[in-house]
Amino acid sequence: MARSTLRPVVKLRSTAGTGVTYVTRKNRRNDPDRLVLRKYDAVAGEHVLFREER
Repeated sequence: MARSTLRPVVKLRSTAGTGVTYVTRKNRRNDPDRLVLRKYDAVAGEHVLFREER
């Protein structure tokens, strides 16, 4: 089965500048803009914003 283009894999990079990334999927129909999530950055030791990278 082929993967749907409706839910592409996106890479989230930390805004703290530590280089930490998360990989997730998003629904393009519900979130057409870049995704921004608040997640834990283990290098920084705190929750920071992670922005979608293209």
